[in-house]
Amino acid sequence: MEKRTGKFAGEDPFVLSRAWLEEAEKTEPNDPNAVALSTVDQDGLPNARMVLLKEISADAFVFYTNYTSAKAGEIDAAGKAAFVMHWKSLRRQIRVRGLVSREDGEKADEYYATRSLKSRLGAWASDQSKPLSSRAALMAEVARVTARHGTDPARPPFWGGYRVVPLEIEFWADGDFRLHDRFVWRRASADAGWEITRLNP
Repeated sequence: MEKRTGKFAGEDPFVLSRAWLEEAEKTEPNDPNAVALSTVDQDGLPNARMVLLKEISADAFVFYTNYTSAKAGEIDAAGKAAFVMHWKSLRRQIRVRGLVSREDGEKADEYYATRSLKSRLGAWASDQSKPLSSRAALMAEVARVTARHGTDPARPPFWGGYRVVPLEIEFWADGDFRLHDRFVWRRASADAGWEITRLNP
């Protein structure tokens, strides 16, 4: 195995992921933490949507959503998901596939409290992914939950986080003549060691 240097240096893919995200925060004009999250429904039909990654911890990638949403239902049923982070300004991307569990305790409460008041009330008002008769109906529901929960709403019981614990992480960087650099970290289980391989572009 060749020695990795520069943008691929290090043995810990979470440290490397945080470093790449920190670089992207300086160059991407909007939402450098946006990821395209992929799940499958009960028939195996894929779904994809953009979500905002809120944390790269020592062992997982964390985002938050409504637990009654379509994505949450698919995640809970399969226990697995994949996502890709792509930064045009850096010509880099990270692909992740892994196991998913809920982040539904104190950490979710702490993150919810950092959101703007309107976003917190919006979490209460939106029956995410369900049919909506009109924009006016949504705003009426926002007014109703505002009157009910006031200026310091607690985290809704149907809203929280998901932790994606990867079994595979691939780092991709643009190369001349489309001879890109690709390294993949793989492991058989969440507590196994990583095997690192360079891939053909």
